[in-house]
Formats: sequence, structure tokens, C-alpha cells
Amino acid sequence: MTIAIICVIFSGFLPIIAAGIAKFGPAESNSAEPFDNRHPRQWLAKQTGMRARANAAQANTFESLPFFYAAVAIAMIMQAPQERIDILAVAYLLARIAFIICYLKDWANLRTLVWTIGLACTVTLYFQI
Repeated sequence: MTIAIICVIFSGFLPIIAAGIAKFGPAESNSAEPFDNRHPRQWLAKQTGMRARANAAQANTFESLPFFYAAVAIAMIMQAPQERIDILAVAYLLARIAFIICYLKDWANLRTLVWTIGLACTVTLYFQI
């Protein structure tokens, strides 16, 4: 198993972690009611602060995964140098972890920067073929 494949696997857990923070993380002042598993989307729509940002990070992370997964798969199928694929995959994973942290901390400008780095890693994977 390559490092890039391990990054693909770990990246699949990032939205789940963000969702867990959104549902069970620190409560904001308007969130006295516990998570409602019968109506999770409605409950999350009412959240503010860190829980709302964690939910947004979850959605954005899910959105980035197909493009990244395809990039890794295509680069490997086209037999791009594995070391470059691995480096770009690790950089993507680290950027996405930083993205979630920045979202949670409400560091908007830094969040945009690390989002751009993650996207650049994915796009660069396509150009390795």
C-alpha cells in the first residue's frame, strides 16, 4: 500500500471528524438542546459559531474528496512517479487538516490559503501524467 493510498483513506475520515465536532463539540450560547439524531440537518441548520463552522468544514471536505481521489487514481494508473504522488497526497491531507482547524478557529484568511494549497496539490497531481 502506498503513502498516497493511506492519505486517500485518512482523508475520507476528515469529514466524519468535522461532523462529530459539529454535532458533539462545544455548545454555543443558543444551543442548549442536545443533538437531534431524528432531524440532524434541521438541528445543524440552527447551529452557530464553531458547530456551524464545523458543519461547513464537513461539507467542504466532502466536496473536495472526489477530485482528490480521482487525481490520485489517475496519476497512479498513468504511472506517474510514486514519490511525487505520495508527496502531493501528504501535502493535500495536511492542507485539509489545517483547513478544518482554520475553519473551527474562524481564521478565514488562513483557511482560504490552506484551501488553495490543497486544491493546488490536487491539480498538480493531474499534471504528473
